[in-house]
Formats: sequence, C-alpha cells, structure tokens
Amino acid sequence: MNAGAPVELPIDPAARRAARHCAVQAIYQMELTGIDAETVAREFIEHRFARDSELAPGSIPDEELFGDIVRGVPRQQTEIDRAITPCLASDWKFGRIDSVLRAIMRAAAFELIASSDVPAKVVIDEYLDIAHSFFPGDEPAFVNAALDRLARGARPGELDAAAPNDKRRS
Repeated sequence: MNAGAPVELPIDPAARRAARHCAVQAIYQMELTGIDAETVAREFIEHRFARDSELAPGSIPDEELFGDIVRGVPRQQTEIDRAITPCLASDWKFGRIDSVLRAIMRAAAFELIASSDVPAKVVIDEYLDIAHSFFPGDEPAFVNAALDRLARGARPGELDAAAPNDKRRS
C-alpha cells in the first residue's frame, strides 16, 4: 500500500441510487420553492436521509454524490439546459416539460457533462429507473430518448463502444 495515496472506497450501488433519487427530489424542491442548493442539501441530509420511508431499507444515500448533484445542477444550470434543449423533439420546449421530468433530466445531464467517472449507460439507466418510479406512462421513454441523445453529444462514441468490463464508478 502506498502511503499518502488516496484510498478507493467500495462503491455502494444502492447508496448511489438513493442519492440520485433524493437529488431529483431536492432539485424539484429548489425549483418550486426557490430555496438555495446548500439549504436544501443540508435539510435532506440532516432530516430525511435517516428516516425517508421511500428509501429501500439499508440504502442510506451517498451524501457526497447527492451533494455533488444538488450543488452542481444550479451552478451549471445554463449549460445543462442548453445541452438538453436540442435533445428534445422539435415541438417541445424545455420549460413546458413537467417539473419532475426537468429535475430528472437536469440531474442526469449534470452527471453526463460533469462526471465522466460514471459510464453514460449507467447514468441513463439510473435516471430511467427514477423516471419509472415517478411516471407510469410514456415519460420514461421520453427521458431515455433525450438522455441517449445528450450522452451521444456529451460523450461521443462512449455508448457505441462495448464496455462490459468498465471499471468506472456507478
């Protein structure tokens, strides 16, 4: 072991999945209330993580990933929204999309644009699952198509490359 080298902690997929789900809820809350990211993040961490009944038992959210997404989305929102807009059908305006869908798309776009350590396919799959948890209809297919287009633009060639042994984080 190399003294002073950073220690790579094991990845807990359930904790990361829970962090993404909570981040979508927090981004939605910020849009509806206008409360800043730091306040919302602190409220989630201090009051919701330990007792949120929507979370699977034993899946306490990854606070670092949650904080990165919740703070990163508003910091890069202009870039994120500009990246998402051309990925929508020509007759759709980003502001016309349901606010929960906007939160899902913004969180996913943030990860696709700002966090290359997670494979694009994982990001898309995770947020597609979140879309399914909120919407029973066609909305998840809409999210899937838009995120696929966004990933192909933000990470050219990554989705085309077969990467069954990709060692990056989930």
